Amino acid sequence: MNFQFPKAEKLKSRKTIELLFAEGKSFTKFPIKVFFLPIEKAENTQAGFAVPKRNFKNAVDRNRIKRQMREAYRLQKHLLNSENGLKFAVFFLYIGKEKLPYSKIETAMMSLIKKL
Repeated sequence: MNFQFPKAEKLKSRKTIELLFAEGKSFTKFPIKVFFLPIEKAENTQAGFAVPKRNFKNAVDRNRIKRQMREAYRLQKHLLNSENGLKFAVFFLYIGKEKLPYSKIETAMMSLIKKL
């Protein structure tokens, strides 16, 4: 199993992100909301992560939560890639109002990935 999160798997395309929010579907498992859109032409499933500035004023806090979400995704992404060859554009948004321990973020991420 490959537990890396290379540059090719990071969601950076502005067009894809706009399409994802316009036409994609979403569901929530507190404290994370996931937006997803199946993409046929993609080579890899691409993922993006965000924490709103409105809820966390300090960049240090936002960056820590994003690092925790990326780590939880990196360790669980093999569950997403093994399913029937579909490739997705996925965007994880942290909707909690306070910092939670990594274990809560990890369990939420695991249930979201399994649901995808």
